[in-house]
Amino acid sequence: MMDELRELYQEVILDHSKNPRNFRHPEDANHEAHGYNPLCGDTVSVYLKMGHNGLIEDAAFVGKGCAISLASASMMTDIIKGKTEAEAREIFDGFKKLVTGEENDFDAGEDTDRLMMLAGVKEFPMRVKCATLPWHAMTSAMDEKPEVTTE
Repeated sequence: MMDELRELYQEVILDHSKNPRNFRHPEDANHEAHGYNPLCGDTVSVYLKMGHNGLIEDAAFVGKGCAISLASASMMTDIIKGKTEAEAREIFDGFKKLVTGEENDFDAGEDTDRLMMLAGVKEFPMRVKCATLPWHAMTSAMDEKPEVTTE
């Protein structure tokens, strides 16, 4: 059963990396940040359209990197659309704990299952930065800091 689940997770990650959702640079984005992982060379730029009501009206990204960073960016942009800035930050906080192995009772509501597919990176500490890079770029964009580097 665990092998089947692992295979399904790998398929979903490969699908998101080969056919990333929201892979574009929207003209009306009003927040953006560029993320870079010096360990592997992954780069991602996250574009957000923040509404006056505090909602993330649109989220997109462009970049190049490994399957994990692209899949994470693809899933993240899908998940944070329609959320408030505070909700997006809370999801990232829980996701970060999930992939570092700090927490196993992660709950992001209906998005939990999708993010659980990236939980396996906790077994590969070097890959945690790949999974979290787009999320760091998202929070930097919200903080209006145009650059972020994973250490």
